[in-house]
Amino acid sequence: MPESLSSVQAPSAWTAIDFISDLHLAPETPLTLAALRRYLRSTPAQAVFLLGDIFEVWIGDDARNDAFEAECTALLKSVSQDLTLFFMAGNRDFLIGDEMAAAAGFQRLADPCLLEAFGRRWLLSHGDALCLDDKPYQQFRAMARNPAWQAQMLAQPVERRREQARQMRLQSMANQQAMKPENWADLDAEATRAWLRQAAAPLLIHGHTHRPAEHDLGEGLSRWVLPDWDCEHAVPRGGPLRLTAAGLSRQGLGLG
Repeated sequence: MPESLSSVQAPSAWTAIDFISDLHLAPETPLTLAALRRYLRSTPAQAVFLLGDIFEVWIGDDARNDAFEAECTALLKSVSQDLTLFFMAGNRDFLIGDEMAAAAGFQRLADPCLLEAFGRRWLLSHGDALCLDDKPYQQFRAMARNPAWQAQMLAQPVERRREQARQMRLQSMANQQAMKPENWADLDAEATRAWLRQAAAPLLIHGHTHRPAEHDLGEGLSRWVLPDWDCEHAVPRGGPLRLTAAGLSRQGLGLG
């Protein structure tokens, strides 16, 4: 975790704050995008934190005017008139930059970030930085978050970036299929506790693993995992985690 931790102070007027992640939006997920649209237009929350992997892939802000990306950008910009939107990069949309943030009406967050709300401190992260057992991915993450690597990537033509992203996605899918889901890397418990101690926060909210659950880490510390969203199949899944003065609660897709 960085020595200096960025933070968000929730205004006292906020009565509900939502957290979502791992929608993996793409042209092939129209029903998931429709579910996001319904949710954003009906949620009673005053703020929504988008904690990474909102998009299946993001090849650079210069592609935001392509048809699908433009549709998503317009949706976010529209709801940002009524909601305060925050965005934290995941392992698929880490190339989202300031141009997209301005066009979509959200504020970018560092990972991790501290939220102070309802008299408590809450640590927020996408979650991938703590999956320490996945050493090949951690090597890729260190490279991909390097500003020099990103500048080199963004200097390439859009179509070349699309093809590179496609190849990387295919390799990632092949790696996952070669492993049983129960063997996929999860957050390192001791590293998670260290983050929480350093942040003086008792609870971490994160996504990435697609394993929604609440984990007791001992020492009065815990982590809550956000669900991924998938509405393209017979049994849709997803929905926000909602924070109010009463605490955290999971909301289904139909609850807004």
